[in-house]
Amino acid sequence: MLRRSQRNVGIIGLGIIGTRVMDTLRHKGFHVFVWNRSPRPIPNFVGAPAEIAETCDYVQIFVSDDDALLDIVQQISPALTPRHIVLAHPTVAPHSMRAAADIVERRGARFVEAPFTGSKIGAEKGELVYYVAGDEAALREARPILEASAKEIIEIGEIGQATAIKVATNIVTAAAVQAAAEALALVQNSGVSLEKFIAAMQSNASNSGVLSLKLPKMIEGDFEPHFSIKHMLKDMQIATRLGLLNHLELSVTTAARDRLLEQMQLGYGDEDFSAVARKYFHEIRPVRQQEADLELFEQPREAEQPTIPSEMEAPVAAAWNNEAEPAKAEMGSPTPEAVESEPMPKIEALGSAAETASEGEKEDPDLQSENAATPESTAPAQPEEAADVMPSHRGFFDRLLGRGSEP
Repeated sequence: MLRRSQRNVGIIGLGIIGTRVMDTLRHKGFHVFVWNRSPRPIPNFVGAPAEIAETCDYVQIFVSDDDALLDIVQQISPALTPRHIVLAHPTVAPHSMRAAADIVERRGARFVEAPFTGSKIGAEKGELVYYVAGDEAALREARPILEASAKEIIEIGEIGQATAIKVATNIVTAAAVQAAAEALALVQNSGVSLEKFIAAMQSNASNSGVLSLKLPKMIEGDFEPHFSIKHMLKDMQIATRLGLLNHLELSVTTAARDRLLEQMQLGYGDEDFSAVARKYFHEIRPVRQQEADLELFEQPREAEQPTIPSEMEAPVAAAWNNEAEPAKAEMGSPTPEAVESEPMPKIEALGSAAETASEGEKEDPDLQSENAATPESTAPAQPEEAADVMPSHRGFFDRLLGRGSEP
């Protein structure tokens, strides 16, 4: 068995962030052991998640979603002891984070919730921002591990609350980029140079770090993934579900989610979430091939394109289809218990790329490996196609209304 040391840190999930956190920790003198669903030819790669816990007292988990997080903590659970601290970094539903903490703590180990903000550039520079929650003693002991890849650590409160903060900040980020895409479309259709808009935004009070980063790339059609559509869509899905749970109307969140879903359905889920600009700018080149297979998080073994369940609690399904208000009028608002008890609904990518993707592509989406093909895009329906449909509908109703006067 590999020798245990206080300087041993285990990382589970070698996506965009996990890989860079690994490099940063090693650069700062930590002994890092790693596991990834897809094996990698890198030092200290072990054979199973449980081996990470057998070797390391500190375990950082960078996986993609609720199911993956719960699966990993179940796998490492038999090897956990009171000396272990498990740090969970994915953005998941708060109740999933609490369930993961419960699994860990039943073994006597400690659990730190630590979602983060920052792209691969921030991870490379050790400038992530962690939102953390958990036992104060565990946070204090885990702080040097987090500080190795962070410029700031913000303590939030109880398990589940750090995730709520992360989801809330992503609402603002997704909405800002969606608004920027619409603003660019308006400027272009007014005959003004898009570069003029960027210049105007630089001195505008509404400018932000995310807009400074995304606007030039949106104009260039450069959607190299820093944070993918599918991951931002997942976070907006969590946000809308939390809105239902708390009886809140999150109209801006819903709009941002729907625009992300459109691009997901067209096969662009692996591109950066700023690719929502495709809706307004059709002559945009595809994402560069070599960047199409990096993964922000490690994906679960059985991961496929997320799907919308065929049967979903009515208020949740209604909100998903932009029909929340009619549903509430007919059925009333869902109880917190009803919403909380349902598993997180998943999203279906309806484009041909999702239907024809090979198993390898499904298991190794855009940001994970470096050799999967860029998803084929499905062209959006052209306006004239919609026009071909509408006259037939009108003709049908004209005939229906006139039938009583016919001889």
